[in-house]
Amino acid sequence: MTRRHKIYSTVAALALGASLGLASVGTASAEEAVRWKMGSAYPGKLVQLGSLGKSLSSKIDRISGGNLQLKFFEPNALVPPLEMFDAVSAGSLDAAWSTPGYWFGKEKALTLFAAVPFGPSAGEYMAWFYYGGGKELMDKIYAKYNIKSVMCGIIAPEASGWFRKEIKSVDDLKGLKMRFFGLGAKVMEKLGVSTQLLAGGDIYPALERGTIDATEFSMPAIDLKLGFYQVAKHYYFPGWHQQSTLFDLMMNKDKWEALSETQQAQIEVACGDNFREGLAEGEAIQGKALAELKEKGVNIHRWSPEILDTLRGAWKEVAAELVAEDPSFKEVWESLEAFRAEYAVWKELGYL
Repeated sequence: MTRRHKIYSTVAALALGASLGLASVGTASAEEAVRWKMGSAYPGKLVQLGSLGKSLSSKIDRISGGNLQLKFFEPNALVPPLEMFDAVSAGSLDAAWSTPGYWFGKEKALTLFAAVPFGPSAGEYMAWFYYGGGKELMDKIYAKYNIKSVMCGIIAPEASGWFRKEIKSVDDLKGLKMRFFGLGAKVMEKLGVSTQLLAGGDIYPALERGTIDATEFSMPAIDLKLGFYQVAKHYYFPGWHQQSTLFDLMMNKDKWEALSETQQAQIEVACGDNFREGLAEGEAIQGKALAELKEKGVNIHRWSPEILDTLRGAWKEVAAELVAEDPSFKEVWESLEAFRAEYAVWKELGYL
């Protein structure tokens, strides 16, 4: 090779290297670091409900190498938990760790993506959501409010509630003031209970002061941490209103769409792993919690078949009323019911 050819080769190599360098810079600039604030409906130290939100924040940071960060903020640090929907919709809050069950007042149908009375267990619920049309229906509803939601966790069955006095019949429920969540609250109202939705941190003081007579919140390991056993000694099962509960990451839709495809995938993958963590941990920690509650003098009860039948009947009435009055609820309910009817054949044959 002549000296002139060597010079040409060197110049060409430098030019190619420069162009590749510019290309890589262009790629990097297209995926600029994102720093979001994520409000939480639950305290970070609260097992599962809060800790899964903290875990999500950590996972996204690790998966993205720090390029995408969702900083976890405790309840009320940015906005009150029950005001996060509006804040995310408007873009004043980037994201929120919560559950669709809090938004009955916004869209009744969203509660079907949180927990369904006498509804599916975790496997069946996830099957409908991901492969039975549930996700597409949820996306359509949230989009009306400029919100993008990624389902981000699931937990095991909850308890049915804490009561100061033993409940021996449905008549004993009449006149009680009770904190209750989601669609189950509408069922309890059918039975004469006055319900209200309180955020987790507000429940114990209300129970202690007598503002409410009873409460449901979550599973034994979580309820134990909140200390309800100190003011109510009768704990009821099964959690007919929440056989499994879903949690989501709400994000401002404009900000979601501004993320790169890689960043969106990082959120989706982290949320998928949160499903694994939530379900596995939730199933693992209840036995020990129940033993501790018994040691603290808690009376653990199972609802009688008669009371469960009454609750189931009241739920059918509530569902029929909501279907009649709300087109979105009707669409989601019919999708879920059709899937469950088909799934029932497999459930009967495949499971002990």
